[in-house]
Amino acid sequence: MNESLVNLLRRAAAIQRDGRRLVGCLVVNARGSTPQPSGALMLVDDAANIYGTVGGGCVEAEIRRRAFQMLNRGETGLMRFKLDHDYGWDDGLICGGTLELAVAPLPDPDELDRVVSDIEQHRATSLTLHLQTEGEPANFTLSLPPRERLYIAGAGHVGQAIARHGLRLDFDVTVFDDRPDMLKRFAPDEVTQVSGDIAAQLANAPIDRDTYCIIVTRGHRHDEQALEAVLGRGAKYIGMIGSRRKVKLVFDDLIDRGVPRQELAKVHAPIGLDIDAVTVEEIAVSIVAQLVKVRRQTRRAVVDGPQSRPQTPTQDQTIPSATHKGKAK
Repeated sequence: MNESLVNLLRRAAAIQRDGRRLVGCLVVNARGSTPQPSGALMLVDDAANIYGTVGGGCVEAEIRRRAFQMLNRGETGLMRFKLDHDYGWDDGLICGGTLELAVAPLPDPDELDRVVSDIEQHRATSLTLHLQTEGEPANFTLSLPPRERLYIAGAGHVGQAIARHGLRLDFDVTVFDDRPDMLKRFAPDEVTQVSGDIAAQLANAPIDRDTYCIIVTRGHRHDEQALEAVLGRGAKYIGMIGSRRKVKLVFDDLIDRGVPRQELAKVHAPIGLDIDAVTVEEIAVSIVAQLVKVRRQTRRAVVDGPQSRPQTPTQDQTIPSATHKGKAK
C-alpha cells in the first residue's frame, strides 16, 4: 500500500523500537519505462509485510520475496530487473525499462526521527542506506528537498476534498477559513487549521518556491482578497476557482488596484486540468492533477551513490541477491 515518505519513516522507527527488523528497498536507478522512478522506497519487515511501493505487480512481489530472504540472512545488496517480455514474467510485465534497487536496513530510530523532523520543518535533508557489495561499501543517499506547502483558502466541500488528496500526495496541508466551525467539523485531522480573516492570515503565512496556493473560498470577494494576499510572493503555484467571467472580473479589479498583469498571468484560473469535471470530487481531482503536473516539471528525487559499484552483469536479468552478499551492520 502506498504511504507518504514521512509515514514510512515513522513506521520504520516504530518497528525498530518494538525490537523488530526491517529493510528498505530504495530505487536507485530507473531507466526507460519503469513502475516507479528513482527515489521510490518500500519497506519489508520480518513478517514479510510491505509498506510503501516500488510499483506493484509481479516485480514488487519478487522484490518482496528476495528482500525478505536477505533480511533473514542478514545481507544487503542490489537487485536489478530488466522489465521486458524476454524475462518470462508470468504476468507479462513488458514495461521495457531497467530497475535497480538497493536493499539494506534503514538508519536507527533516532536518525529517522531527525529526518522526519527536517521534512516537517521544511529543511532539506537526506536518508542513507549502507550496503556491502563484494566486500566494498556501496552507500546510497536519497536527497530530500524541503517538504512542499499546500495552502487551501476555503474549507468548503472542494477545499476539503483537495485537502484529503493533498495529504495522500505528501504535501504539508494548511486550510484557511474564517468559519471555525467549518474547520473543526470538516478539515482532515492531519491538516493545519488556520481560523480568522482568510486574506490577513494568508498575508502572514510564509510563502516560498515550494508553496502551492489554492483559492476556493465561498465567494467572489473572499477569492479576490485571498488572491491579492499571495500574489508576487514567489509561490510555485497559485490557482483560483471560478468561471472565466468571474476570473476576468477579479483580474480587472486587481489591475485597477495596481496589481501587475505579469503576476496575474501566473495564476491558474480557471483552476485545474480540463477534464469536464462537474462533481466536487471531480473538480478536486482536476485541481490536484494540475498540482502534480506542476510538481513533476521540476521536482525529482535524487539518489547519489554508490561509493563503489559491482561489475554490471553481462545479461539482462535480475541480479540474484546472493551475488552481492554482505552482512548488515
